[in-house]
Amino acid sequence: MTITIINPNNNYPLHLNGDHLVDCLGNALPIVNGVPRIADLENYTKNFGFQWNKFNRTQLDRESDGLDLSRRRFFAETRWDREDLAGKDILEVGSGAGRFSKVVLEHTKGTLYSVDYSDAVSANYRNNYHIAPERFKLFQASIYELPFPDNSFDKVFCVGVLQHTPHFESSVRALISKAKPGGEVVVDFYPINGWWTKLSAKYIFRPFTKRMSHERLLEWIEANIEWLLNADRVLHRIGLGVLARFLPIVDTQRTLPKYLSKSDVREWAILDTFDMFSPEYDNPQRIEDVAAMFRRCGAKVTFAGFEHFDGLSAAVVRGIKQE
Repeated sequence: MTITIINPNNNYPLHLNGDHLVDCLGNALPIVNGVPRIADLENYTKNFGFQWNKFNRTQLDRESDGLDLSRRRFFAETRWDREDLAGKDILEVGSGAGRFSKVVLEHTKGTLYSVDYSDAVSANYRNNYHIAPERFKLFQASIYELPFPDNSFDKVFCVGVLQHTPHFESSVRALISKAKPGGEVVVDFYPINGWWTKLSAKYIFRPFTKRMSHERLLEWIEANIEWLLNADRVLHRIGLGVLARFLPIVDTQRTLPKYLSKSDVREWAILDTFDMFSPEYDNPQRIEDVAAMFRRCGAKVTFAGFEHFDGLSAAVVRGIKQE
């Protein structure tokens, strides 16, 4: 059954009319670069549009050299059976350049409805639309104004996103509202591991870096990445890795897979460091608090903890929407 696409401002169905989606009142929403834009084109996620169109293929799995971190991460975090997803309606919120869209389209037979609030959707469309156009529905939309009726999806996932939204629990509520009763919702997020979580270069410098132009910030990172990577390696080699948290670079030991080539490490480190310093919002959470949010929003928690893959880990909560 095809899911109705609605105007989230009034809940009226949208239909295609040339290069716009139009509701019965005549409200028209543009289709740009193949993607319906059910959101303001400029918003607080502008950095992600810049980031994912610049690094549009960096995190995509590659058959050529066996890089499949996205596939491993997706199935480790969701614990979904790929055969069971055949014919299911799946909602992805916060697609970025489409690393997990690609996994769903290539490794399952589910129909994927994917949204991102930024122009990252342009990169996702270029990367993945050709894989299975009949099973891929892509939109630029806010997590708070999703263009779908409530109780629509068999599966909902939101990976690498929630900490960058302005209201964490409201975001959780928005996700759960779109799942069918009995449908499953899976999220991951930056965890609070203790009082020292925010005692790091990331949170010391973010008040300044998030106000820099994206071009200037990226130029600074690219100009300094070599010595930062070398300093990070040296600190870990001599047993002072705890001090690396004060270097203005992503935690390479905990976020990058060990089998990346030297050139890939450099590219991923630039991308992840930009991702660390540029977002408007960065709200880590305690796992037990996110589990409590699930319960308050009408979902039974089936897992709340850390999932592990390729020597890395992620804070994950999974739940089933109650009747």
